[in-house]
Amino acid sequence: MITFGEWLPDQPDFSNAGVVEATNVIPAANGYRSLPGFVQYSNAASNTILNIFAAKQNDGSVKLFAGDSAKLYSFNAGTTNLDDISKAGTPAYDLVSGERWGFVQFGDTIIASGGSGEELQKFQLGIDSAFSDLSGTPPKADFLAVVRDFVWTANIDEGSGRVPYKVRWSGFNDITSWVSGTDQSDFQEIPDAGAITGMVGGEYCTILMERAIIRATYSGPPLIWQFDKVETARGCQVPGSVCNIGHMVFYLSDDGFYMFDGTRSQPIGAEKVNRFFLEDDFNISYKDKMTSTVDPQNQIAIWSYVSNSSIDGTPDRLLIFNYALNRWSLANVRNDLIAPFFTPGYTLEDLDNLSSSVDALPASLDSALYKGGQFIFGGALGGNIHAFSGSPIAATVTTGEAAVQVGNHAIITRVYPYHEGGDVAISVGLRGTPTDLVSYVSGGNTNASGFVPFRAHDRYHRVKMELTGDWSYAHGVDIDVRAVGRR
Repeated sequence: MITFGEWLPDQPDFSNAGVVEATNVIPAANGYRSLPGFVQYSNAASNTILNIFAAKQNDGSVKLFAGDSAKLYSFNAGTTNLDDISKAGTPAYDLVSGERWGFVQFGDTIIASGGSGEELQKFQLGIDSAFSDLSGTPPKADFLAVVRDFVWTANIDEGSGRVPYKVRWSGFNDITSWVSGTDQSDFQEIPDAGAITGMVGGEYCTILMERAIIRATYSGPPLIWQFDKVETARGCQVPGSVCNIGHMVFYLSDDGFYMFDGTRSQPIGAEKVNRFFLEDDFNISYKDKMTSTVDPQNQIAIWSYVSNSSIDGTPDRLLIFNYALNRWSLANVRNDLIAPFFTPGYTLEDLDNLSSSVDALPASLDSALYKGGQFIFGGALGGNIHAFSGSPIAATVTTGEAAVQVGNHAIITRVYPYHEGGDVAISVGLRGTPTDLVSYVSGGNTNASGFVPFRAHDRYHRVKMELTGDWSYAHGVDIDVRAVGRR
C-alpha cells in the first residue's frame, strides 16, 4: 500500500515523498482523519465576534463569554442567545480595526482587555451580572496573561500614550493593586526588540517581541522578576499567530513557523510549508485577521488566515500542525476567529431552542457539544459562535508524483483505495514531462472486488482520493501498473 505521507507543499511534486495535497483533513500517524464541519452554535451578536472565552465556576459549571467591537456577551444555553453583559454606556466599548478582546480567569474573576482604548474589565463569577471597570487604575492593554499569582499586561497605555514595549503586572494575588512598588506590582520596559506581539503566562512569562523572545522568571523581592532575552535570532511578526499548550508556544516569524519550548525556538515549517504559506497563499495585507489556537484533544495547532483566494478579506484557510507527529494539513473554512471553549450543559428543553427537529441539530445527540464542561474546538463567523461538530467536510488527498516505469510510459489499470466510511472518488493525474500541466483521468466507483478500473497511461502518475459523506480515516492506495514501452 502507498500510505499517505506528510503534506509537503514546499517540495516539488515529482518524487515528493509525502502527498502534494491534504485538504480538509487532520494529520494522523498513518494517513489523515476527517475534519468536522464548522456549524453555527449561537444566535448572532451585534457585530463580528472578536474573541470567545470559557470560564469554569467553582461548582464545575461553565460560563461562555464573547465580545465584539461594542459589547461583551454571555452565552445563554436556554435560548442560544448572546446576552449583552457590557458595562453601562452606549456604546459600552469601541474597539478599532485590528484590536481583539483578550480574556483571562484569575480565581473566580474574569478579566478582559480590549486594546489601548478600553479600560480593563472584570466579571466576578456567581456575583456579577455585567462587566465593569477593574478597580485599582490598571493600564489599558493589548495583551493579558496570568503568571503565577499576578496578572500581567503588555502593550499598555497608562494615559500618556501607548508604549508597545512595556509590561506591567498587578500586586501579588491582588488584581486591584497596580501601584508600582506596592505588593510587588511593578513594570518593565524592553526597548531594544521592537513591539510586543504576544504573551504567554504560567509559572514564568514568555514575552514575544518583533525581534526577540523574553523569559521573565519570578525571583521575589526586591527585583520581583528576572528578565532574560533567550531568543535573539528571531521574533514574532504577527500577534494573532501566537498560541500555546503549556509552555510550548507556536508562532510565525519572518521566515516561517516555529515552536518555542521555554529556552529556544525550533523550526517546524522549514522545507515543509513555509514557502507555500509565505510566498503563495498568505495575504499579508490582512495579517491582523490571523487567529490561532491549540486543540489538545487532536494534538494540533491551527492558524486561521486570509488567503490570496479570499474574495472579500474574510479568513478562508486553516493551516493545521500536528505537534505530536510534526505533520501538516490545510482546510478551506470561512471563519472570523478560531478558539477553544467548553460547553455549558444542555437539557432536553434547551435542545428545543436549538432546533425543533433532531435531524437539524448542529451535531449528533451523543456529541460533546451538549455535555456541560466538554472541550470543543470552534470559533466564530460574523456574529455567531461556531463549533467544529458537524458532519465530516469533503476532503482531498493526492499522492506525490512518480515515474512508475523509469524512462517508459506506464499504464495504471487498477487503483485500490483504503479508507474508513463515506464515499470515495479516485482520479489519476498524468504528465509526459515534469513541466507539463497535470491532466486528471477520473475513474468509476469502487467495484465489488475493491478497486477502481483505469486505463491511465503516461510517464508520470499521481493518485487523487476525494472523500465525501461520513468518512473517518484515509490510509492510502494500491495500484496495478505495467510498462507500455518507449516513445
